[in-house]
Amino acid sequence: MTDEECRVSIDGLSEQIDRYANLLVRKGVSLRRGQELVVQVPVERADFARRVVRAAYRAGAGHVTVLWTDDEIRRLTYESCELSFFEHTPTWQVEQLNSLAEDGAAFLFLEGSDPSALKGIDPAKPAAATRARNLECKSFRDGMDFGRNVWCIAGVPVQAWAKEVFPDLSAAEALYRLWVLILEVARADGEDPESAWETHNASFEKTKRFLNSHRFDALRYESDNGTDLVVGLPSGHVWDGGAGRTQDGVTFFPNIPTEEVFTSPDRLRADGVVHSALPLVRAGQIVRNFWLRFEGGRVVDFGAEQGHDVLRHIIETDEGSRRLGEVALVSKNTPIRRSETLFFDTLYDENASCHLALGMGFPECLMGGVSMSKEELEARGVNQSSAHVDFMIGTDDMNIYGVDVDGNETPIFVNGQWAWE
Repeated sequence: MTDEECRVSIDGLSEQIDRYANLLVRKGVSLRRGQELVVQVPVERADFARRVVRAAYRAGAGHVTVLWTDDEIRRLTYESCELSFFEHTPTWQVEQLNSLAEDGAAFLFLEGSDPSALKGIDPAKPAAATRARNLECKSFRDGMDFGRNVWCIAGVPVQAWAKEVFPDLSAAEALYRLWVLILEVARADGEDPESAWETHNASFEKTKRFLNSHRFDALRYESDNGTDLVVGLPSGHVWDGGAGRTQDGVTFFPNIPTEEVFTSPDRLRADGVVHSALPLVRAGQIVRNFWLRFEGGRVVDFGAEQGHDVLRHIIETDEGSRRLGEVALVSKNTPIRRSETLFFDTLYDENASCHLALGMGFPECLMGGVSMSKEELEARGVNQSSAHVDFMIGTDDMNIYGVDVDGNETPIFVNGQWAWE
């Protein structure tokens, strides 16, 4: 395609892109009349930000705050400032995020960045910045973790990301192809994306009923790449997926797209070795072909073909980042997996593969968890950390078994898909 053909083709997507913006506002964050909406978006996609703001005001937003991101400025900041600068979040930003959360704002995070934006940057700097924000912006973080604020993470294409995903295409065609793919996997390419998401959400219910009714004590993973891992599940764990719900009953979608059902494991019960199935992109740097060894729930050894130091900084964020906070099950028969596209973005790649997460667990994944303190959650087995980092482990030959308290095993996954598919 010529650049002009690509421009015309993107213009031809305009109605779909508008429906996508409406989907994020009306279903993603389920914006209520008079509510503040906070939109974080790459400056390169100011055009889409305007569509979102327009959709929000049409839906009755009381006010919309836009927070801009930019890969080049982010890199310049990490290159130019000392590590000590990143060990604390600027006071104005703490006040901004905490006050917005305390006032009941909805948060829409639009992801789109160069997967290699921070290549060569000391990984200690972005690790410190993430840890500081998660610790110091307490109302902001707890508002999402404990179901007080609605939030949604969704994708928007930017040029550098598009070229990473489609390296053999021209810049213009890569951007167009990524737009098409984002709309497709978000179920926003039809006439009524909101109804499509209601139908999609209903599909999660059968799977959650099966898992929640069995009350497995543990999951056992095996695949030919060397994964041989047993992960314990806490008493009273709850499998979740699809739509989330706030404490006051508002239904929203934390991730668009989403294909996973997930729960929080017992922080003290993970033993064995797990190998990655896809690269991990973290703070603009890539970790490839890595493995983790667990004993008593804790990472005791690890290795990576690329990005070893990035992985080390993730694991060493705090004591909780050495333990698991999430186990998620995703069939290989999903739109993202069927696209045979590596997105280099966790939002998408985690929905193509079963995954685990190091760090913070989910209060809503334990009966009564949202009303518990962090100390109570930890005592019940739900991990606490300033980090939460997903990594993909699902292969086409992966088998997963649910293990009951007597050691009996029930097949859940066979060759990378649900046992009943």
